[in-house]
Amino acid sequence: MTFFKIPKPTVDPITSDLAGWTKIGGEPTMTTWIEYSSADGKIIAGWWHATPGTYYAEYAGWEFVHLIEGKAIITPKGGQPVEVGPGDAFVFEADFKGEWEIVEPVKKHFTIRFP
Repeated sequence: MTFFKIPKPTVDPITSDLAGWTKIGGEPTMTTWIEYSSADGKIIAGWWHATPGTYYAEYAGWEFVHLIEGKAIITPKGGQPVEVGPGDAFVFEADFKGEWEIVEPVKKHFTIRFP
């Protein structure tokens, strides 16, 4: 198929913290729905929801995010904090390391490309 519309979450969610994500403040939780995977497994897309708290994250792939709900402060290691909210769109390079402080519960669409 050459076109795929990402549905509202329909698959069984992943309810454990993803690889590369470590809780460092509070008791945040995350839920991930992978609604699309490319034939070679290098691209995935779906939904992600997280509750307030702080994670340290190390990215294994490039990611595009469109934040649907909530508020977070993202601080790249050695960089300045950036506040994001509903409607914001942003990209992480595959070597991103830093913190996600989830201030209000967030819901996002994501697309990740692995090397």
